[in-house]
Amino acid sequence: MSPPARFERVAFIGIGLINGSLAKVMRRQGLADELVACARRQATLDKALELGLVEHATTDPAAAVEGADLVVIGTPPGAAGAVAKAMAPGLSPRAIVTDVGSIKAQLIEDVRPHLPAPERFVPGHPVAGTEHSGPEAAFETLFVNRHCILTPLPDTDPAALARIEALWRAAGSRVETMTPEHHDRVLAITSHLPHLIAYTIVGTVADLEQHLQSEVLRYAAGGFTDFTRIAASDPVMWRDVFVHNREAVLEMLGRFTEDLTALQRAIRWGEGDKLEALFTRTRAIRRGVIAEGQAFDRQALPDRPE
Repeated sequence: MSPPARFERVAFIGIGLINGSLAKVMRRQGLADELVACARRQATLDKALELGLVEHATTDPAAAVEGADLVVIGTPPGAAGAVAKAMAPGLSPRAIVTDVGSIKAQLIEDVRPHLPAPERFVPGHPVAGTEHSGPEAAFETLFVNRHCILTPLPDTDPAALARIEALWRAAGSRVETMTPEHHDRVLAITSHLPHLIAYTIVGTVADLEQHLQSEVLRYAAGGFTDFTRIAASDPVMWRDVFVHNREAVLEMLGRFTEDLTALQRAIRWGEGDKLEALFTRTRAIRRGVIAEGQAFDRQALPDRPE
């Protein structure tokens, strides 16, 4: 018999795209009796209430988690430790705590010492998202056919792990488990490095002469538009990702720099055969990504504010 994905009181610490979408899923499927949101800004909480994502909202983390049997931390990674400390006085030792952050090792180190029952912390990362943020960006199908990576530790309570697995499966996710360190290395290349490159390309455009910059913006082709879309992502969250996953990101950035230098050399010397071989290999990888169902159909997504 599968473990229940249903909870009595769920506290979302942070109510943006990910937590807001999870709240929509839980409400639609009746997976919680009561949903509570906590955020620093009252305007964010007002919007979450207006959208019907939650029944209650507060700026006090300890009050938000009081009586909760599930707490989902959805803050920028750098704030997770301080939030865990702030919510600890109201947290029941029986509560399951999870998170949705895109780095794991440092976040676990920051959060676990503040929890009354560290073994009931199930670190998680739904590998899903768009460039939009805030509760108004949430939509119910965000997690469908997307991977959700859980990174339990050796002492993680198996029952708590099973319930979080059941929750993400109910949301439509494909659940995987791996160590926190392996997660951070994998995501450094599949997510963090692409964001860093996109930010860099847009930064290069920002530094162009004014007349050239205006022409780039006017004549931006599909490749520029599609790739740099992720440069519109939440700057605070991505600042924290690069600061707190620096070793894995620097490792992958070093590999990328070496490959970029080799590509530069091939272009300089007109080595078309090398370029074609590279582009053939990379096209196959892209097709593999699509075959895995990990490429969003942008046209099928709900309308989002730009």
